[in-house]
Amino acid sequence: MRKFSFRKQFREAVDYIKESSGYIYFVIFIFFGFSLIGLFFWENFTFLDEFLKQILLQTEGLNWIEMIFFILQNNVQSAFFGILFGFIFGVFPLLNAMGNGIVLGYVASQVIQISGIGVMWRILPHGIFELPAIFIALGLGVKFGMFIFAKDGVKELKRRFYESMNAFLMIILPLLILAAIIEGILIVLF
Repeated sequence: MRKFSFRKQFREAVDYIKESSGYIYFVIFIFFGFSLIGLFFWENFTFLDEFLKQILLQTEGLNWIEMIFFILQNNVQSAFFGILFGFIFGVFPLLNAMGNGIVLGYVASQVIQISGIGVMWRILPHGIFELPAIFIALGLGVKFGMFIFAKDGVKELKRRFYESMNAFLMIILPLLILAAIIEGILIVLF
């Protein structure tokens, strides 16, 4: 029986993320491309107002601890399912990046219209840990779905699943915990 080594698992996770960097950069490109669409063509996405109101209603009155857990739950689900559902040819993580990019761009357009561009600096701390974690998860999800193009598809499917789950536990989850703490406290304070 192999002895668990945190250092070894962490190193493997970092190596797999490096190996997957092309997929991660592709997801980042998609996300920011669709953020620009949401920002500059915001009038086509006013239907998002109802969705955003529902989120605000869910978080209304939450203290900072409840807010942290709310944010953490949403981000962990998004990251985990972004990896897991990548199994289906990487389509779900790409749709996730597109949708979240549009929402971010739309929200940014609304914030700029109401408060001016100067207030955008307050959003920056929210994404320092969260966005990289989500980008990594979605990139790994896209890579996971590309197992079908490997020589030994079944073997590669198993390897990519193991490596993705290891990266999720060793890197993505800790980043999301840190992000939720920062974001939860900042939202309640401001």
